Amino acid sequence: MSRYADLQQKLRAQPRTWLVTGVAGFIGSNLLEKLLLLDQRVVGLDNFSNGFRHNLDGVREAVSSAQWARFTFHEGDTRRIEDCQAACRGVDVVLHQAALGSVPRSIADPLRSHQSNVDGFLNVLLAVRDAKIPRLVFASSSCVYGDHPGLPKIEGAIGQLLSPYAATKRITELYAGVFARTYGLSIFGLRYFNVFGPRQNPNGAYAAVIPRWFTDLIEGRPITINGDGETSRDFSYIDNVVAANLLAAAAPDPREASLLNIACGERTTLNALFAAMRELVGRDFPAAAGVEPLRQPERAGDVRHSLADISAARAAIGYELQTSLRAGLGQTYQWYRRQIAPVAGVAL
Repeated sequence: MSRYADLQQKLRAQPRTWLVTGVAGFIGSNLLEKLLLLDQRVVGLDNFSNGFRHNLDGVREAVSSAQWARFTFHEGDTRRIEDCQAACRGVDVVLHQAALGSVPRSIADPLRSHQSNVDGFLNVLLAVRDAKIPRLVFASSSCVYGDHPGLPKIEGAIGQLLSPYAATKRITELYAGVFARTYGLSIFGLRYFNVFGPRQNPNGAYAAVIPRWFTDLIEGRPITINGDGETSRDFSYIDNVVAANLLAAAAPDPREASLLNIACGERTTLNALFAAMRELVGRDFPAAAGVEPLRQPERAGDVRHSLADISAARAAIGYELQTSLRAGLGQTYQWYRRQIAPVAGVAL
């Protein structure tokens, strides 16, 4: 039995109380769903600046009424210390996902990114310290590697940061280390690499590429690729991130804040990703099979290549890949197909 399977059995036998910040967001709502399916008690905090009530509605539909009754929601903002303190009362574990993502958005509005990501995280740290919560797991990002040319990315090798968003995530890592050393907090920081899956927002100027492309292919809109399409990323399905959070929550105490890559350990170019997605959609929507992408300039602040070394996470928390890129793309496509096709008047 894998460590993750064993952990799930233990959690069902001994429920805990978890706080998920950013609970109405893409990652937060998937964490909520998994924890409720494991019969855990969950407190959620969100201000709906980056999350949606329909994500919570989707979780409610996916769990039983008894499981949903174990969820307590606080509409609040991590930028207010009193909201963090209220949410932390009686909690055993904090999974901090609340953040304002997107490199381009941070370039356009660095102050808002700093306030949400840095000030909000500091408030969470203070609330965790004062409530004496045994474990904090927080979301960092692969963007902290900046322009370091090495592949795969290894936790100790960081280059020059390329965006305000990257700076905010690196600052949270530094704060986590200081609080671990100064106040004895037990903290894991997870450096996510290009997470995708159900409930990821496909709309808006800062939408991630996979939900946007699936939506555009299904609805027959043009597809754009930045640059030559040979930029590569380590795309990771949401199940891998959920597993990593739970494993980090249950792992032995690190000596200080432990920072771990969470990904597939597999590099895929944007051109290859588009071809795989077009093939999936084209089976149900023939017009999509012949779509050729439009090209536009590279985005400011983007790194050229990204690939994670996940050996440290494997050793520290027992992390193992739950779902491959191809399997995750298939599951993600089916979710967007179910969401979009009825609205667009397309028969399933």
